[in-house]
Amino acid sequence: SDESGRDGAVTAVVADLTDPGQVGAVVDAVGERAVDAVVNNAGGFLGGSTDSLDGVADWWRANLDANVLTAVLLTEALLPALRRPGGRVVLLSSIAAQRGGGGPYSAAKAALHGWAYDLAAQLGPDQITVNVVSPGYVAETEFFGDRMTPEGHAKRVAATLVGRAGVPDDIAAAVSYLVGPSAGYVTGQVLGVNGGSVLGR
Repeated sequence: SDESGRDGAVTAVVADLTDPGQVGAVVDAVGERAVDAVVNNAGGFLGGSTDSLDGVADWWRANLDANVLTAVLLTEALLPALRRPGGRVVLLSSIAAQRGGGGPYSAAKAALHGWAYDLAAQLGPDQITVNVVSPGYVAETEFFGDRMTPEGHAKRVAATLVGRAGVPDDIAAAVSYLVGPSAGYVTGQVLGVNGGSVLGR
């Protein structure tokens, strides 16, 4: 419940998480409360120019900022408030981190894996878990915008072992498990939720 005693009340905080100065607004909204879980779901594939080295640098920085820096700054800012024991950190990656195909987006999502391993080792003694959810193709989202064609959809579905696209509830269920009490012995893991299009390693 919030300060007014209303159960289930949700307060939205708008902040550019690539800007350290704005991350403080989230910390302020948390106040003195303990944080049970930090789920880093910001990011996405950002297009860019490869016409010059300046364009390439801007493209890579934009993807690293949106997919890595947002997670790092938010998590670092909330670390002191994470519940000890029992806090959870979940990072949202992508199948692109494991098989490529997204240039700077793939590299940025893969960076989350390495950072999650470091963070899991750092926070393990406090009984805080850190894990990564790595979705495959998920329909019914805005990720592809108007770039998805019927052929692209069919190709991605055919690449799965289960013969269907993922849906947002598939990813939500994985996150729910990792932030819940049943996952207290799971840390430093990358959970692929991709219908078998990339097998576990």
